[in-house]
Amino acid sequence: MPLRLVHPVHRATHRIGLYLDDLRQRGLTQAEAHVLGLLAHSGRANVAELHRGLAHKRSTLTSILDRLARRGLITRTVGATDRRTFVVRLTAKGRKLAKRVQRHLSALERAVVRRVSAANIRGFNKVVATLEQEAHQRVGSRSAGRNRK
Repeated sequence: MPLRLVHPVHRATHRIGLYLDDLRQRGLTQAEAHVLGLLAHSGRANVAELHRGLAHKRSTLTSILDRLARRGLITRTVGATDRRTFVVRLTAKGRKLAKRVQRHLSALERAVVRRVSAANIRGFNKVVATLEQEAHQRVGSRSAGRNRK
């Protein structure tokens, strides 16, 4: 039986990546674009908030942030209230690009929302959230089992 959830979600994610390539922002990866998109609203977030929003491995997120910092799109400073965390902020150059990314993704989302009902969106969000939770639990339970050995 063909996969009815995983393959369509993967294919849609890939298509969104191709859509982001259409920004024609040389060297911007899909992961970097999504970080900028998350930061577009607030202009700042701590690393834990970005991790929750994207679900990357911490080492992967650090690598993405390193690349964005080298390009002058973000800064990272030690948290004022919690020195164990870093606060990520958009630079002026980063804000400009983050707004472009956000507009680009918002245009795609608006086009989709015009074609589906609110009930479809609620159902989709429920399926995606459940898919994410199940995958997360299964990875977590495997890791816990390995750590006990």
